[in-house]
Amino acid sequence: MALTKSIAELAGDKKSDEKARTFVLENHGHTLGNALRSIVMGYPEVDFCGYSVPHPAENKMHFRIQTKGPKATDILQRGLEDLVKVCDAIEEQFKGEMESFQASNL
Repeated sequence: MALTKSIAELAGDKKSDEKARTFVLENHGHTLGNALRSIVMGYPEVDFCGYSVPHPAENKMHFRIQTKGPKATDILQRGLEDLVKVCDAIEEQFKGEMESFQASNL
C-alpha cells in the first residue's frame, strides 16, 4: 500500500507506550482523517482517536490513537484496511446502481 510510505510517528511519543501514538501522514488531510477516525472510533479497544491538520500550508495530518491494550500501530493498520473495504463496497454499490439506472433509461 503506497500510503504506508507516507506515515511516520510524531517525535516525542514515549517508545515504551505502544498503546498511544501520534502518526504523521504526509500528503493527507481532512478527507482521510475524518473517514479513518470514524472507523477507528468504532473499535471497542480504542479509548481515543482524533486527528488535526497542523497548518493549512503544510500538507500533512497528525493522527492520534490511544488504546486499552493493543498496539496503536496495529489499530492504525486495521483501520486503513477496513477503510479500503468500505471504499470498495461503496464503489461496487455505485457501479451497480449506475448500471441499473442506465439500463432503465435506454
